[in-house]
Amino acid sequence: MQGRDIREALRSGKRIYSTAVVASSPLWPKALASAGADFVFIDSEHTPVGRESLAWQCRSYAAVGVTPVVRIPSPCPYEAAKVLDGGAHGFIAPYIETADQVKALTAAARYRPLKGDRVAKAVEDPDTLEPELRDYLERRNADTVFITNIESVPAIENLDEILSVGSVDSVLIGPHDLSCSLGVPEQYEHPKFDEAVREIFKKAREHNVGAGIHFWTNAEQEIDWAKTAGGNLIMHSADLHFFGAHLKQELNELRIALGDDGGQDESEFDVV
Repeated sequence: MQGRDIREALRSGKRIYSTAVVASSPLWPKALASAGADFVFIDSEHTPVGRESLAWQCRSYAAVGVTPVVRIPSPCPYEAAKVLDGGAHGFIAPYIETADQVKALTAAARYRPLKGDRVAKAVEDPDTLEPELRDYLERRNADTVFITNIESVPAIENLDEILSVGSVDSVLIGPHDLSCSLGVPEQYEHPKFDEAVREIFKKAREHNVGAGIHFWTNAEQEIDWAKTAGGNLIMHSADLHFFGAHLKQELNELRIALGDDGGQDESEFDVV
């Protein structure tokens, strides 16, 4: 899928499937392509990946038909522009809480290469652009996917204003940070957390914006939010979790079969 296809699908309510990666192995792109992922979420917020390595990753995924979308380290338009220059087809902005943050990022998502006062005026009123320039910018940036992480109570309170800017393609809940902001850390089955997820999804769909949560702990819960709350960005787990959890399972099976110490505990493998 091209970026514009993903944008259209997210906004229309069609389900899009993705996963997160933190490993920079050159073998990962083909694995993601064979798994049928619509796009890959490459994390540069919680990993020490460098700009050059990130560019190689983006172009490797794009080469096998998997759209690379990078979570930038901070909600900064310059960070967004850097990953787009490096080959990303979109970005995820972490910990968004205000419409002003979204407006600043809109400059990178919708009006590159304009900068400074020129782009600030365009974000506030696109009609300040000459028709020929406006058409050029729309075509140039049509494949740029713009996703915002919603991870706090203030973000929920400001969500209507955030989405009214009109440039966001989807929201993506960061469950760990959101649960902490709600005062129920890592209690993802808590009614307070479930209510917050449903409120965020409801507001997103009211604005014709995609709704998702990066989730890995309970597939049934993930499915329920998609079926009953309108979630259509299925951001499932991460390479780190798949590796750790599956290896633990198989080593446990081997230990039990060979009569060695009864296997390890089945606690959930942690994900960054």
